[in-house]
Amino acid sequence: MESTTSTKPAKKLSLINKLAYASTDTAGNLLYCTLTSFILYFYTDVFGISVGMAGTILLVARIFDSLDAPIWGLIIDHTNSKYGKSRPWFLWLAVPFGLFLVLTFMTPDLSNNMKAIYAMVTYLITGIIYTGISTPITAILPNLSNDSDERVQLNSFRMIGGNVGYFVTASFTLPLVAFFGGGNDQRGFTLTTLLYAIVGILMFVFAFAKTEEINAAQDEVIPIKDSFKAIKSNWPWVIIILGNIMYWLGNTVRTSTVIYYAQYNLGNKNLASVLNGLVLAQVIGVALIPFIVKKISKAHTMILGFVIAALGQVCLGLAGSNFILLCASWIVTAIGTGIAVSMPFAMLSDTVDYGEWKNGIRAAGFLTAVGSSFCIKMGSGIGGFLPSIIMEKFGYVANQTQSNSALSAIHFSFVYLPAICFIVGALIMVLYGKYEKQEGQIKKELLARKG
Repeated sequence: MESTTSTKPAKKLSLINKLAYASTDTAGNLLYCTLTSFILYFYTDVFGISVGMAGTILLVARIFDSLDAPIWGLIIDHTNSKYGKSRPWFLWLAVPFGLFLVLTFMTPDLSNNMKAIYAMVTYLITGIIYTGISTPITAILPNLSNDSDERVQLNSFRMIGGNVGYFVTASFTLPLVAFFGGGNDQRGFTLTTLLYAIVGILMFVFAFAKTEEINAAQDEVIPIKDSFKAIKSNWPWVIIILGNIMYWLGNTVRTSTVIYYAQYNLGNKNLASVLNGLVLAQVIGVALIPFIVKKISKAHTMILGFVIAALGQVCLGLAGSNFILLCASWIVTAIGTGIAVSMPFAMLSDTVDYGEWKNGIRAAGFLTAVGSSFCIKMGSGIGGFLPSIIMEKFGYVANQTQSNSALSAIHFSFVYLPAICFIVGALIMVLYGKYEKQEGQIKKELLARKG
């Protein structure tokens, strides 16, 4: 498609255009979920960093990194190029994103202190670049089509594409590490992430080539100070932020500890790939959302997702070493997380309306950037930190037979800590109900203001 930022009449997007948009989330999840799912294990059992130091690195880096979400939102809102506002970032950041992912999973021969510094710097930069390339994925959607039905289709393609990327890294990373490494996990992780980086870069370039922003020239540039004013008294947005953070916290805890649970509690590290592969069941949860929201509110739909995920986690604890029951419980959790992870994307646009109604400022890019990237970063940072501290306090030592207390810590972190996070998330979302009831009236008043 020809690149332009002018407003054009609505036209049907081809399957290639929709696949190009889907490929952004496929590539993003392929690379970023490799980072979030395996980095704690890589630091402790491959790179040789203590579990406490590794958790601290993840937390500190994520706290700093989470602050870049609003910055990237503002940068994209103020981007003006012949390619558009969001689209050029797929091209500009593809290679840096892939390069720093590989650097993060390299193991230079350094002292313990220098290892920690190297890990901190590479992990932090990779996270910052990810925010820069993921924020446009959400921001570009309104500019890809003027047809509301097509926008729904595009978002569905994106969610499915994201699940495919997550499925690939969850299922094949450890087998590829074993294949490329031949017993040397350091070489295996480096070559595996190099392969992922090449695939991810090509997919982002494909997305850049086959997408087009048709409304970018109409987007109003909002002064930076006004973007922050859109947050004032925007309580539904705050509730979504807190609920979304609890989702990413719980999900990161379970995905970052599954490899420890498989290796030390079940005695077979490769079982982690089987369990991770079942995450594709999230697609079932995503597919159920349109039917559920016809029966109950959006807030109750997200609460339902949290509750299903928590029940699945409790069932994991009851399954013991019965792998069939473990798989069934993992699928139940995945269905719940599929619902819970999708709802904030659908609800953030309503909080943009609320901010405009309350404060007279429509800061769509800024609010959605913080509402997605900030939550992912903060939740995944704390989600990597908490189990590392728990495991360290109860005597975990990498690559050794673990004590009973260490095994119990791994079990708690893998099973019950995510369940607690999901329940807290559900309780937070209870507060959203009264604001959701106002949405119809808010939309009418906004339309009246605009004449």
